[in-house]
Amino acid sequence: MATVYDALMADAPYDKWVDFVIKHVTSIQKPHEETSLLDVGCGTGELVIRLKKHGFLVMGVDLSETMLAIARQKAEIEGLKIPLFHQDMTSLQVEEPVDIITIFCDSLNYLLSKEDVINTFKACYESLNTGGMILIDVHSPYKMEQFLMNEPFYQVGEDVTYIWNCQEGNDPLSVTHDLTFFVLNEVSGEYQRFDEWHQQRTYPIDEWNEMLSSVGFSSITLQADFTNEPDETSERIFFCAKK
Repeated sequence: MATVYDALMADAPYDKWVDFVIKHVTSIQKPHEETSLLDVGCGTGELVIRLKKHGFLVMGVDLSETMLAIARQKAEIEGLKIPLFHQDMTSLQVEEPVDIITIFCDSLNYLLSKEDVINTFKACYESLNTGGMILIDVHSPYKMEQFLMNEPFYQVGEDVTYIWNCQEGNDPLSVTHDLTFFVLNEVSGEYQRFDEWHQQRTYPIDEWNEMLSSVGFSSITLQADFTNEPDETSERIFFCAKK
């Protein structure tokens, strides 16, 4: 899916994620040029490139080598030097601790067990400077139950068309995604089909809080949908926690 990811994410709120980061880093009391930031699950690099342009000392990691290859190509076109590494977030490692770690765009929801989530939070805690922070977002239970389960989505485009079926997963608050893509081959002029299968899971807010606290994070604050306090109809829950 990496090759069509940017087309699918054309309307993604990257600038809002950047604003969310800038809003929260004021407590670190460093200029952006001295603030180190690691984006976990950086994908094709859209967020790290934006944060780099705002002056942050950015790095990115992702599990997909294809995503990273696209991110490197984009950074090179922009004339930006951004260290990008192939890593699993559950065993994250950095050479030197950073000030901020971000895990956005529901990347954490791809972890299907609490053990993996806790291992990720533990690795992030160990990768932060004292006083540093982790900024994350996840699907809310409401979004899982009301929007993603048993819902078909589709998009018809000139270059990419997809059919996306969601079904309830085996675990509580989990879904499976069956995706079928038809992608235009510019050479042959024909559409080529490929299929993918994804799984995601979330937890109630108090359980996310407990997992963050269990590895040592404190001063945990919440937000929903970029601007609101979480309520029963919130779709995306944000957490800010400090080491």
